[in-house]
Amino acid sequence: MWDMQDTLKLTDEQLQAVATNSDEPVRLAGPDADYVLVRADVYEKLRAVVDGVTRRAGWDDPELDEYERYRKAQ
Repeated sequence: MWDMQDTLKLTDEQLQAVATNSDEPVRLAGPDADYVLVRADVYEKLRAVVDGVTRRAGWDDPELDEYERYRKAQ
């Protein structure tokens, strides 16, 4: 079973796509969804931006967690 802490290995085709398009994300087609592969440094920058926006919007407020539990109980 795959664990979130595991690192998946890219196929040769994926490695070539990443190397050829180093400044652009690589799109992957799955059976039920499409995915975008980005370098780890790009992901970390994007995550920092999203985390900052959600904090400023108040989405990390514990009262929202209470509301969500209330909403799901209804």
